[in-house]
Amino acid sequence: MQVRHSRDQFPQRHERGVVVAQWKRREDERLLTGEGRYVADIDVPGCLDAAFVRSKVAHGLLRAVDCRAARDVPGVVGAWSAADLPDLPAVPYTLLAGLSTEDAVAGREWPALVKDRVRYPGEALAVVLGADRYRAEDGVAEVTATIDPLPAVVTPSAALDDSVRLFDGLSNIALRGEAGEPIDPSVWQDAAVVVEATYRQQLLMPSPMECRTVLAVPEADRLTVWSGHQMPHRLRRELAALLGWSTDRIRVVVPDTGGAFGSKSAAFPEFVIVAYLAVKLGRPVRWIEDRMESMLVATRGRGQDQTVRLAADADGRLLAYALTIDADIGAYPHLGVGLPMQTAWMATGAYTTPRVHATLRSVLTNTMVTYPYRGAGRPEAAIAIERTMDLLARRLGMDPIELRRRNFIPPDAFPYETPTGRRYDSGNYAAALDLALKTLDYEKWRAERDRRRQDPDALPLGIGVSCYVERSGGEPGGLHEFGSLEVHEDGTVTARCGAAPSGQSHETVFPALVAKVLGIPETQVRLVEGDTDEQPEGLGSFASRSAQVAGAMLQHAATLLIEEARRRAAGLWRVPVDEVEWVDGTVHLAADGSAAMSLGALMKTTGPLRVEDRYEAGMAFPFGAHVAVIEVDPDLGTVRVLRLVAVDDCGVVLDPTVVHGQAFGSAVQGIGQALYEGMTFDDDGVPHLGYGFLDYLLPTFAEIPPIDIKDTCTPSPSTPLGAKGAGESGCIGTPAAIVNAVADALRIVDPDLLQMPLTPDSVWRAARAPKHEEGAR
Repeated sequence: MQVRHSRDQFPQRHERGVVVAQWKRREDERLLTGEGRYVADIDVPGCLDAAFVRSKVAHGLLRAVDCRAARDVPGVVGAWSAADLPDLPAVPYTLLAGLSTEDAVAGREWPALVKDRVRYPGEALAVVLGADRYRAEDGVAEVTATIDPLPAVVTPSAALDDSVRLFDGLSNIALRGEAGEPIDPSVWQDAAVVVEATYRQQLLMPSPMECRTVLAVPEADRLTVWSGHQMPHRLRRELAALLGWSTDRIRVVVPDTGGAFGSKSAAFPEFVIVAYLAVKLGRPVRWIEDRMESMLVATRGRGQDQTVRLAADADGRLLAYALTIDADIGAYPHLGVGLPMQTAWMATGAYTTPRVHATLRSVLTNTMVTYPYRGAGRPEAAIAIERTMDLLARRLGMDPIELRRRNFIPPDAFPYETPTGRRYDSGNYAAALDLALKTLDYEKWRAERDRRRQDPDALPLGIGVSCYVERSGGEPGGLHEFGSLEVHEDGTVTARCGAAPSGQSHETVFPALVAKVLGIPETQVRLVEGDTDEQPEGLGSFASRSAQVAGAMLQHAATLLIEEARRRAAGLWRVPVDEVEWVDGTVHLAADGSAAMSLGALMKTTGPLRVEDRYEAGMAFPFGAHVAVIEVDPDLGTVRVLRLVAVDDCGVVLDPTVVHGQAFGSAVQGIGQALYEGMTFDDDGVPHLGYGFLDYLLPTFAEIPPIDIKDTCTPSPSTPLGAKGAGESGCIGTPAAIVNAVADALRIVDPDLLQMPLTPDSVWRAARAPKHEEGAR
C-alpha cells in the first residue's frame, strides 16, 4: 500500500518517542460554561422520579413492608415492595473475563428489592414513584418496614468466623483462587533474610462528581435508556435479558458523564427497577442518585486483608514472595468476586522474583458490593510488594533504591513471563526510577532528612518510593473494540466506536487521531460514541483501554478507509491499486498526479463510503516510579506531603495534556487512600456517614502538594499505536510511596503500625511505639 503524507503522520515535535500534540479539548467550552447535558438535564414530558426506601440496618430478616400510606401522598403515582412486584427480575451478575466464577454466584441471588433478608445497609426495601423527586421522597417517608436485626460482619476476618452467614447453607467464602506455584519450605529456611507483614487495604468510595443516573423512556415497542454508564452495550444486553426482549428493542445512550472511576459499569438494582417500572407503566422513569445515597449504597473499592512473606539472599536478591489475600467483596458476589485475581496475577510487581505464589479468598460481608475502582486490584498488589521491599531494605541495612535496582526486570528480558502467569510486553523500570529521583533531587532531600535526624527540634522528614507495574486494556476475551468511519459529501468524516466517555477526552483525542492518520484537518472529523443505535456493537471504557484498544481500533479503521479509497479510485481510473496513492485526504495517480480526488468527491462519485471492523488488541503493562517527601508532626500526628514526583510510562502518548491530567487526578486519589479515605462502621455494621464528606474525607485543594508529572516512553508491541493505559497510575504508585515515606520519617519497622489511611491518631500512636530499627539506611 502506498500512503504518503506531506507532513508526519503525527506532525508535532517528539520527546523520547512520545507524540507531543497541541490539541485543544473540544469538550471544554461546553462543560466549563454549564452547557453540558447530563442525564439530570434531560427533560422528558410525563417523567416520574424514583426514590427508594432503604434499610437502616446492615443485616436482618425482613418481616414486612407496608407501602399503603405512601400511595395516598399527593403526587405519588405508586409505591411497591418486592411482594408487590413478583415478576421483578433479579440483578444480573457480571463475571470477570477469563475467570470462571459461576460457582461463586450460584445460590446467591441479588434481588432488586429485598425479598426476605437485608444483607447490607441501605439495601432497597421499596420504591416510590412521584411526579418529582420531592413528592417521591414524601412517599418514602410514609413507608414502614419491620426488620429483625441480625449480627453483621463488615471485615473478611469477622466473616471468616462463620458464626454469621449471609446465605443459609453457604459459606461466606465465595471464591478461592491462586496464581503461581506453591513455594518449597526449604526456600524460606535457606534464605539469608525473610520478612513478613500484614496489610489492610481499606474500603474506598469512588466518589465521582456525578453520582449514578438512569432514565428509561418507553416508546412504542422500544425502550430508550439514558445513563452515565461505562459500558452501554453491556447494559443493553443485560436489560434486554431481564425484560425478555431482543437487544434491538433497547437503545442505551450515554450523555455527558461526570466521572466514573470504574463505578458505573453494572446494571444496578435501581437500574433494574427503573427499566421494569417504565415498561410496566408505559411512562418514563428516572433515578438520579443523590450524594448521601451514593455514599451509602454505591460500589466500594479495595478492601483486602493481606499477609506477605518475602525472602532474599545476603546481597538482596529476591528469592521468593508469598501473598495471601482475604478480600472483602461485599454482600453479593458480583464482578468484585474475581477482582482479587488481579492482585494475585500482578503480585510480582517490577521484580525478577523466581518463586511467587499468591492465594486468595473472596469473602462475603455485610457491605455494599466491592467493584472495580481506579486501579482495580493493581494498587493492592503494588502496595503489598512495595511496602515489603522497604521492610526488606531495612532488615538488610540497604538503601531501598539500591534494593529495587538490584531486582528490576532488565529491559532486554521483555517480553517477560512472570511466575504468576502474566506476560509483560515491554518496560524499562530503572529509567523511570532514575528520572523520578533526578526530578526530585533525591540526594538533596536525603541530606535534609539526615540533618533533621540530628536535630531534636526539627520535624521528622521521610522519603518514600514505589515502583509499580499494572495491566491495561482488559483480559483475554475483552481486548477488542468495534468501530467505523463514514465519509460525507462535504468531506467530513464521522468516527464511531463502542467506547463511552466519562472524562477521558475522547471527543478531542479520537478525532485528532483519525485526522492525523488520514492527513486531514481535525475539524473534519466528528466522534459518535455511547449510543447503541449509532454503534450497534461495543465493549466500553474500563481498564484504561481507551487509547490502547479503542484508539488502536480507530487507527485501524482509518487505514481501512485509505485502502478502500485507493481501491475505488483505481477502479474509476482503470489502473492498478498500486498506482494510486493517498496524500492528505485525497487520492492521486502516483505517476504524475494528473488525476486527483478528495474524499467527499470520491464518495459522491462512487456511492456511500464507509468502513467498519472489530479490532483485537493485546494486553499491555504500563509502569512507573513515584517518590514522595513528607513531614510528620509527631505531637499532632499530622502528615504533610512536601513533594510528590510521579513518573509513568504508558507507551506512546497521544495527547500529553490529557495524560498529564489523568496522572495528576489519579495521584490525588492515591493521596486520598494513603492519608484520608476509608469506610468505618459502628458496632451494628452501619457506616459512619451521617455528615457526608465530613465523615469520609477526600483531599481538597488545600491538601494537594506540589506534584511533578513526568513520563518515559516504552512503546507497547501489542498494537501498532504503541499506547498503553494511562488513567490509573497515581492510584497504583502513590499510596505506597507516601506510606513508605512516613515509615522512613518515623523509622518504623513494624508495618502493622501504619495501616491506611494514616490518620493523625494512627500516626500519633505509631510515633510513640517502641522502635527496633535494624540495620542502617
